[in-house]
Amino acid sequence: MGKNEGILEKWFGLKKNHTDVKTEVMAGITTFMTMAYILAVNPSILSVSGMDSGAVFTATALAAMVSTLLMALLANYPFVLAPGMGLNAYFTYTVVMGMGFSWEMALAAVFVEGLIFIVLSLTNVREAIFNAIPMNLKHAVSVGIGLFIAFIGLQNAKIVVDGSTLVTLYSFSSSWKSGLFTSEGITVVLAIVGILLTGILVVKNVKGSILWGILATWILGMICQLVGLYRPDAAAGFYSMFPDFSGGFGIRSMMPTLMKMDFSRVLSLDFLVVLFAFLFVDMFDTLGTLIGVASKADMLDENGKLPRIRGALLSDALGTSIGAVFGTSTTTTFVESASGVAEGGRTGLTAVVAALLFGLSLFLSPIFLAIPSFATAPALVIVGFLMMTSITKIDFKDYSETVPCYICIIAMPFMYSISEGIALGVISYVVINLVTGKAKEKKISLLMYVLAVFFLLKYVVI
Repeated sequence: MGKNEGILEKWFGLKKNHTDVKTEVMAGITTFMTMAYILAVNPSILSVSGMDSGAVFTATALAAMVSTLLMALLANYPFVLAPGMGLNAYFTYTVVMGMGFSWEMALAAVFVEGLIFIVLSLTNVREAIFNAIPMNLKHAVSVGIGLFIAFIGLQNAKIVVDGSTLVTLYSFSSSWKSGLFTSEGITVVLAIVGILLTGILVVKNVKGSILWGILATWILGMICQLVGLYRPDAAAGFYSMFPDFSGGFGIRSMMPTLMKMDFSRVLSLDFLVVLFAFLFVDMFDTLGTLIGVASKADMLDENGKLPRIRGALLSDALGTSIGAVFGTSTTTTFVESASGVAEGGRTGLTAVVAALLFGLSLFLSPIFLAIPSFATAPALVIVGFLMMTSITKIDFKDYSETVPCYICIIAMPFMYSISEGIALGVISYVVINLVTGKAKEKKISLLMYVLAVFFLLKYVVI
């Protein structure tokens, strides 16, 4: 073992976690590649609220880098953080455009939410919630997240699109007739090829299979553009597969969004409603992600608890407030971390590698912004399959356990929300076991009852 490897072993305990430097580096690169889309998507969503897209790009990359490094240092877990999808849409379309808040006020709500999370993390409230959820339900969360991110992957690739039945398969015949095949249709074909290719690599047990699947799909896309099978149409949202270096490699200024929080409405009822919504979604999305990914990686102990969870939750909370200062919506633990875990990532070294790549993206934004969504979509679909294997850990002999698990699993993809899946899983678990007289036998914790009531009130009041 070299000197550098010895230092990394000391810091991250690689042998103890049954991993090595090469595996961790590959896992970090894979996680980054599956979530690099946030560097393009977040600025496009937040800019609708009036924010400067260049500043948001820099804030997104910096918030991801800092919060992910905190995860590595405070918890030594392979979880990667960045401004979260869903929360950014809520920030723009509900808080700013729907409720009339300025984006500066919305940033203030995100900042205060982070401060509250820091307090809850230090006082063990979030940890207690994590530990109160039964083991079977934790496995169900992992399965539900698997279906959820697979669904996201299919949507990103446009394999699944809106239709008269809510969702339907992409119509290749329509794309031929409308002349869209060379812009949109071919990318759907490439995504399907990418899923099959990544699946073959997984079956063949190729190291780094998910990363190679992303790169191979992207390269196929570039070849299609070179031979004329794919024709970019920027006006319709179909861009060149090749990186655009015309703007150079400089870091875009963050000054238009840095420290621009407006606390003037902090005591208003509207502000409290916004704050609660941010709190609820972020808390249970984060808990769901930690439960799901940690369960898949066998990181939970025999009691279903996650060691060092306080550090993981604290880094998430700190990342939220830091991100608001930089000028971006809520920073949270990304479910795409599962792709690195699927590659064998088990320690904070995976997170450090991903964090460094987010830092590098500040200088190489043209390259990372060029990764098309159809190239990362196969990774999400295959990671969804890998997470779904946790269903074999659920005890199907006891229906009082498995019916709530089933409700939790189907709610996540069908309601497009990790937090809704957890909420309905907890409510159904408590109600079914209470009514069937199994609550005492199961020794359901007081906190589970409190959570069930809280979730019911959420649906009634909000």
